[in-house]
Amino acid sequence: MDVKVPEVGESIYEATIGQWHAKDGQFVKQGDLICELETDKINLEINADTDGVLRIAVAEEETIPIGTVIGQIEPGEAPAGGDAEVPAAAPEPTLPGREVAVNPSAQRLADEKGIDPQLVAGSGRDGRVLRDDIVETAALPKPIAPQPAPAKAPPPASEPKIAVVDDPRSRRVRMTAIRKKIAERLLMARQQTAMLTTFNEVDMTKVIHFRKQFNEHFEAKHGVKLGMMSFFVKAVILALKEVPEVNARIDGDDIVYQDYFNIGIAVGAQKGLLVPVLKDADAMHFSDIERTIKDMAQRANTGKIQLSELEGGTFTITNGGIYGSVQSTPILNPPQSGILGMHAIQKRAMVLEGPDGDKVWVRPMMNLALSYDHRIIDGKQAVTFLKAVKGYIENPEEMLMDM
Repeated sequence: MDVKVPEVGESIYEATIGQWHAKDGQFVKQGDLICELETDKINLEINADTDGVLRIAVAEEETIPIGTVIGQIEPGEAPAGGDAEVPAAAPEPTLPGREVAVNPSAQRLADEKGIDPQLVAGSGRDGRVLRDDIVETAALPKPIAPQPAPAKAPPPASEPKIAVVDDPRSRRVRMTAIRKKIAERLLMARQQTAMLTTFNEVDMTKVIHFRKQFNEHFEAKHGVKLGMMSFFVKAVILALKEVPEVNARIDGDDIVYQDYFNIGIAVGAQKGLLVPVLKDADAMHFSDIERTIKDMAQRANTGKIQLSELEGGTFTITNGGIYGSVQSTPILNPPQSGILGMHAIQKRAMVLEGPDGDKVWVRPMMNLALSYDHRIIDGKQAVTFLKAVKGYIENPEEMLMDM
């Protein structure tokens, strides 16, 4: 029976062998964990579909397309005496005296290019030499053999010298699969949308006040703290209902108006930026929002989040303020048409109108940035949406009715 890389989502096309949990030639039972795969979004565990002897076809750290056969399970029974390993049919050939592990595909390419893989800096686990390491080494300029000094006078100092590939003080590290995918998506967002950003600022006085007033009661009742993000999720949903174009998307020559609200929350995980999605967030209580965000952020950092939890978003919120950012231009998360950027809260002197005329007050202010696809959202709609978010945050009484 073939062991294949399974289909895991329409946006994932390849996977990397992260770790084999069973050895080549080992007897495995149905349901045993035999392999862990890494994709640009999540990790996947592959379990044995039947009892038998595992034959590994693809080594760790190799990146292969979805659907690739990475091994076979030969039907059979466990060896007598409880020995769980069966000798492999034939050991792989090795180089005499080799100290660094080399993937088979890398070894074949090295032989073709006349490269000694022992002299190549491997980028795989424990320094394993991968095929891409050989490709990069083959592409480097060949060293020029030293020539005897000419009898004539040395050339002037201004004569150009041979360029150095890398400064000795630099470090070259291969991009991870998820970082490459993030780079591709960001570039696609810039190239395939007419992205524009509009800004506003919001007075956080009342939200801060309500959090201080209700947090202790809220945490005792719901088992989770009342955070800032739930206020913005609620405000965004109400604003999206007022300006539905911001919640829509372009599909060919059609505009798809999405009358549901799946709000993505950008999370800076260890593997890179992930955007877990709050499905049907308009039906969620403040406590549901806070609890779900906390849970998904923790699982995103440990690679345990499910692919289904990263798909289907209609609008995204990102909070650069947790890192100290006071202003930024967030990039769209295609095929979505809008993304709201939150920033750090700063105390500022604000001129406010009072019963005795204008006065200067110190207020906790936050900059907001709405990036949007100008092909579907006009400036008036963008400004209207952002002003609506501002209004709900500065006067959150309506949102707090169900607390």
